[in-house]
Amino acid sequence: MHESEASIRGKVMRDLIAHASHDNLIGRKLKSGELRKKIGEVEPPWKCPDCFKLTEISMEQFQMELLEQKENPNTDKIILQLHGGGYVGAMRNAYRMFAGLYSEVSHGMSVLTIDYRVAPENPYPAALEDAVAAYRWLLEQGWFSEQIIVAGDSAGGGLAMALCHYLKDHGMQVPCGIIAMSPWTDLTASGESYETNYDKDPLFGGTRDSLIYNKDYVGEHDPMDAYISPLFGDFRGFPPMLLQVGSYEMLLSDSVSVAAKAREQGVKVRLSIYEGMFHIFQMAAKMLPESKRAWIEIGKFISVLTND
Repeated sequence: MHESEASIRGKVMRDLIAHASHDNLIGRKLKSGELRKKIGEVEPPWKCPDCFKLTEISMEQFQMELLEQKENPNTDKIILQLHGGGYVGAMRNAYRMFAGLYSEVSHGMSVLTIDYRVAPENPYPAALEDAVAAYRWLLEQGWFSEQIIVAGDSAGGGLAMALCHYLKDHGMQVPCGIIAMSPWTDLTASGESYETNYDKDPLFGGTRDSLIYNKDYVGEHDPMDAYISPLFGDFRGFPPMLLQVGSYEMLLSDSVSVAAKAREQGVKVRLSIYEGMFHIFQMAAKMLPESKRAWIEIGKFISVLTND
């Protein structure tokens, strides 16, 4: 699916982001991810909506949060959410909101969100190790792999695919589906959209000194390793995937290339390119026509997985 034109509200929000990212005071911090880290440190405690129960779970190396609906929970499947942040930004309230939205569009499924370790203090393979540990934890709680949907945005979308590569390579069953919003799948930045959208991308464009060029997570490892850049892995045996991305993103190629390669290798892939949209436009929830359609599409994808 490829939208024909951005909505007026979508264009306005895109322009606001572009204006903020080019501001001399906050632009560099926004592009580099520095502002993202600071927001996570100072934002107020999240107030869980009354319709949900939030349980904090302590693992050996990281924390997790399980969001469950209090009444009539949907126990057919569970969603494992891997947040974004360029592998340098930790969990923040936006992803607690995402968990609520995932539960809403899935008609009451529980959502496990992990606050995995991030760089530079914890470079690769820390995030992948924590994702694997969370997946194993779900299995230990009695969930089957065919009941687990892995969802992620940006770095989290790439991590969802890296997790599947790891599970497949180590003889473990993969989840029943992947939802990836603007996934970061190529940390070598080799896709054509890194050039063609260089001047269009309102968040990362106009500079090579941004979060998508940050090497803190990769360190001395090979960025073409499929556990770091899942684009370069073998997708045979992967579950169905929904990929959503904005046409203005420098990361557009990360989704387009994965979709093409995975399809060639027999994977069912739905690639939705939202015209004129920016990185993780889904955070606008129901405020933009595009983000509203994106969440409806996610709900439909989950329904298909549930009915298969």
